[in-house]
Amino acid sequence: MCNETNDCKCIAEILTVISILQHNASCCGDSCLDTCDKGFLGNSTNCLGCNTRPIMLYTCCGNGVPISMPISKDPNEETTSSVFRVEKIDGCCATFRVLATNPDQTEVATIPYVATNSFFTMNLNCCCMLRCLNDTHVECI
Repeated sequence: MCNETNDCKCIAEILTVISILQHNASCCGDSCLDTCDKGFLGNSTNCLGCNTRPIMLYTCCGNGVPISMPISKDPNEETTSSVFRVEKIDGCCATFRVLATNPDQTEVATIPYVATNSFFTMNLNCCCMLRCLNDTHVECI
C-alpha cells in the first residue's frame, strides 16, 4: 500500500467539502483563498451556474502523472481522461465520475468538460495529491 499510515483524512476532508458544494450547487458562502476547499464554486460568491469543481488525482507511485480512466464503460474504449468529478465520499473511499473534454469546440471556453457515464471508486489511502481545476458547469450530471 502506498500510504503506510492508512490516514486518508486530509484528502477525504477536501473531497467531502467539494462534494457538498457540488450537491448544493449554490455559489453562496464565505469568501476565502482560491483553494480546493474554498466555500463556494466559481470565481466569486456571486458566480451563478457552476456545479462542478473538476479535479485530477495523483497516486503515491505515479511519478507525478495523474491517473487516467476510460471515458465510457465499453471495454474496448481507448479514450481516457484524467479529469474527474467527485460524486460520493464514504470514509476513505470515494466515487468519481470521469469528465471528458467537450467535443463542441465552440463551447470549450465556457464549458470545458462534459459528464460521462464512466465511474470508479478509489481507496483514498492510495491518493497522495489532488489538483483542483477551475470551477465550471458540467451538463447532464
